[in-house]
Amino acid sequence: MTKISPRPKPAASDGSEPSYEQALDELERLVAAMEGQQLPLDQLLQSYKRGAELLALCRGRLQAVEQQVKLLDGAELKAWEGS
Repeated sequence: MTKISPRPKPAASDGSEPSYEQALDELERLVAAMEGQQLPLDQLLQSYKRGAELLALCRGRLQAVEQQVKLLDGAELKAWEGS
């Protein structure tokens, strides 16, 4: 079996939580590793837990942005009218 060394958590330059983009990038790498290779059970579980943390972080950030948009748009989201 191929063993993947765990990647360090990406962090913002000031040492806080990763940005949305950093979290999404790490989540995509974790999913690819879990799908593409046979990982030992312990490492698979660790990757799953980290993925769940990253997913929660991304969802939270998206919800916060949605709330800000609602406030800016009069508490009502309008349909996107892209070009």
